[in-house]
Formats: sequence, C-alpha cells, structure tokens
Amino acid sequence: MEPRINLMTNEFGAKFSKRFAAAGLMIHQSTLPRSTQELVSLRTSQINGCGFCVDLHTKEAAAVGETAVRINLVAAWRESSVFTDAERAALALAEEGTRLADAHHGVSDETWAEVREHYDDNQIAALVSLIALVNAANRTGVITRMKGGSYEPGMFDAVAS
Repeated sequence: MEPRINLMTNEFGAKFSKRFAAAGLMIHQSTLPRSTQELVSLRTSQINGCGFCVDLHTKEAAAVGETAVRINLVAAWRESSVFTDAERAALALAEEGTRLADAHHGVSDETWAEVREHYDDNQIAALVSLIALVNAANRTGVITRMKGGSYEPGMFDAVAS
C-alpha cells in the first residue's frame, strides 16, 4: 500500500500542516507534562490505527525520556503498574474521547472527575485540545495511508515556525 498523497508537498496541504503544527506547538508549550502528552498521543494513535502517528509518538516519547517499558505498556495501561494516577486519568480521557461513537455517553462523569482531580483548567484545556488534534492527525494519516517507520524525532519542529 503506497501513500495516496503527500500533504507536505501539496500547496494546500503544506499551508494547513503549518497551522496544524502551530496548534501542536501551543499544546507542547503548555504546562501539561510532555511525557503525558506523548503517552496520550500514542494511545490515541494506537486506537485509531495510524502507523505513522504510532511511530511518531513512540519516538517522541523516547526522546522526552520515556522508558521502553512504559511506551510498550501504553496499549495495556489498565493492566500495568507503571503509570501514575494522573497519567491513568489522562489515558482514560484519551480513550473515551477517541471512541466517542463506541459509547452512548461519550466521556463519562467518572473519567472527567478523575481528570479534574489531577489537572488544572489550563492543563485540561491542553489535554482536551491534544486529544482532538491527535484524532484529526490520525484520520489524516489513515486516509492518506501514511506509513510508520520513517519518522525522526523533531522532524516537524520547523513546520510550526
């Protein structure tokens, strides 16, 4: 399966990607811990089956100091002992916020209460924005058939500026 289009070399795609990357940069600069951002992004990408995004967030997580054990256990975070209560709340929000069509309730009140317990309003805003942004990126990657394996950490840093 070959990629259908390279949005980075397409005129409209390149302009959109620059704005998309700027939104990502804003989230990266928030007070939401970068490690949490990458774990949430990785889990969201796993759920959506975006090979490129799983590659990207696996490598970015390692680049910000995540261990191989924690990266490898993200897919089974509920059955793992290596995540903090705050990270577990963020991962639950990511799953429920990604699987909106799979549940009649969307994000549960219980999950929301857990998130409120561990994060301030600005961090929650960043977390919600991150989940929405990664879901959009995943859909772009899946629709265009972007392949995993070629990402290098920091590869898109220049796009946002």
